[in-house]
Amino acid sequence: MVKQLNGQLGSSEVHIKDAFWNRFTELVRETVIPYQWDALNDRIADAEPSYAIRNFRVAAGLEEQPYGGMVFQDSDVAKWLEAVGYSLANHPDAELERTADEVIDLIAMAQHENGYLNTYFTIKDPGKQWTNLYEAHELYCAGHMIEAAVAYYDATGKRKLLDVMCKFADYIDSLFGLEPGKMRGYDGHQEIELALVKLYQTTGEDRYLKLAQFFIDERGAEPNFLIEDIKQREGFSLWSGRKMPIPKVEHLAYNQAHKPVREQDVAVGHSVRAVYMYTAMADLARLTGDKQLLEACQRLWNNMTRKQMYITGGIGSTHHGEAFSFDYDLPNDTVYAETCASIGLIFFAQRMLKLEAKSEYADIMERALFNNVAGSMSQDGKHYFYVNPLEVWPKASEKNPGRHHVKAERQKWFGCSCCPPNVARLLSSLNDYIYTVSAATNTIYTHLFIGSIAQFELDAGSVTLKQESELPWKGNVRFEFTEVPGAAVTLALRIPSWCREKAVLRINGEAADYKAENGYALVNRNWQHGDIVEWEPVMEAQLTAAHPEIRANAGKVAIERGPLVYCLEEIDNTSPLAAISLVTSSALEVNFDSELLGGAIVIEAEGRLDEQGSWQEETPYRPYGQQQASLPVKLKAVPYYLWGNRQRGEMTVWIRA
Repeated sequence: MVKQLNGQLGSSEVHIKDAFWNRFTELVRETVIPYQWDALNDRIADAEPSYAIRNFRVAAGLEEQPYGGMVFQDSDVAKWLEAVGYSLANHPDAELERTADEVIDLIAMAQHENGYLNTYFTIKDPGKQWTNLYEAHELYCAGHMIEAAVAYYDATGKRKLLDVMCKFADYIDSLFGLEPGKMRGYDGHQEIELALVKLYQTTGEDRYLKLAQFFIDERGAEPNFLIEDIKQREGFSLWSGRKMPIPKVEHLAYNQAHKPVREQDVAVGHSVRAVYMYTAMADLARLTGDKQLLEACQRLWNNMTRKQMYITGGIGSTHHGEAFSFDYDLPNDTVYAETCASIGLIFFAQRMLKLEAKSEYADIMERALFNNVAGSMSQDGKHYFYVNPLEVWPKASEKNPGRHHVKAERQKWFGCSCCPPNVARLLSSLNDYIYTVSAATNTIYTHLFIGSIAQFELDAGSVTLKQESELPWKGNVRFEFTEVPGAAVTLALRIPSWCREKAVLRINGEAADYKAENGYALVNRNWQHGDIVEWEPVMEAQLTAAHPEIRANAGKVAIERGPLVYCLEEIDNTSPLAAISLVTSSALEVNFDSELLGGAIVIEAEGRLDEQGSWQEETPYRPYGQQQASLPVKLKAVPYYLWGNRQRGEMTVWIRA
């Protein structure tokens, strides 16, 4: 039996009108989606080819070409289509919709009669479907295409892709499960689980929810399916092209399949797989009332965000397996912090907010969004980071094999381009992350301060709320009630973690009290048409220290202001940045720089520069007593999300104190 624990808001009910974020959403609509369409069609000069659309044309029987790209290349098309769906919901575009319909026709043509859909196994390995779930991403690709189908149906009302994916989901349901003759298996890369929840919520078909539950419940159970899957192939690996040793159960921590999910309490393994799974777990905990799943989500959230997360909202510290390593191991220069992982963290945070309105989930969502995700894409919308470092030395990125994954410049595209369309789909659906609503308690929770117009349906009646926000440059937020019911409604405003003093609340110009609960300021009253609420969390530049166990940041500080993390770039300071220290007793000067990439707040501080002129090139070391006095310098820090948009050079978030 499905139990809806609290309400939620559809994307069509919130429309963003925000000075800061409209730049991003319009960039996605006007530049990113067309650019990525060209990339998927291999039309970007000097960029790695995608082959993705070509693969669908071949699978549809329209061309004869070899398969191109990764085994999961279909998912890039799916995420692009999902972004298109969200974009069309907010900004109808007949030409874009026509292009999407043509892609959907292609996908439908590539579908097998029984419902199966995957270009890799249609073109390159026909007949070997479901023989390598450990590596082949079949259900992962299916999940992304299901998400695309739901988004496109919600936006346009067109069922073609939804029907294609329902047929595929029905076929998957006929193959996997506990019934005799079915596979008691799951994918090596989680995604299908959260997608099936979306499909259930769209269609109302209980089988899809139960299938999502099966995949979650079966993961890590004994006998371990992935090990049995590998044994059947005698260890043959799709990636290496040869037989590999059969892994032990503990090795499957990489896939979060080392133990049942309800027993897991530490974030381990591939970071994107982890947060996609945690998102589905939270969905299922909410929809089914599963307390054990909720408790597991809480444990995993706490470990991940308190012991394994970068200050920018990045997760996954090692490039070996794009994975978590261990508590407090957060190197800045060999970091991974994949863009997709932070996007998955935002998904997980949003689902936790639907379970329980606690500000820490929204704080992390805001941190990851404003820093790691916003910084992963260039301001022109045509270049991307896969890895999001906190310290960059371009020469090391070029010449040190251990840092080749850390790019000093954003790339046009990638052979594995999961991140760029993921950014597009998140930014296109940003309106889904601002609020949640509890219809039964008539409470509107404001999680993100993003200018928007929102309509809510509560048990008390309809509410329309206009939000105006000056974030991230100022903390001022203004709400206006333009439609109100005849009964009391609670407005819950997040008290941001960056607000170190008591936030000011005014209603119709007069100071008002509020009740603080779980990090939200609650105001319950019979609102009147035209009521104005002003919310002013205190926003000040501040220095941040890291936990002593985070060895990479010992003796260092970072600069933060509001939701933004700041960094030093070589272009504004000097090289090497490692020779700079910040005078912590000095004032942090906040100034608006209208010339910086459309205008941004910069922060200046007093610093010291290690003297270098007395050093001889042939002398790498000398007695400490010969050290010369450091020189005074003025440091200039810029928002992390803007770094690397002017010229190539060094960058660092953490500065010697």
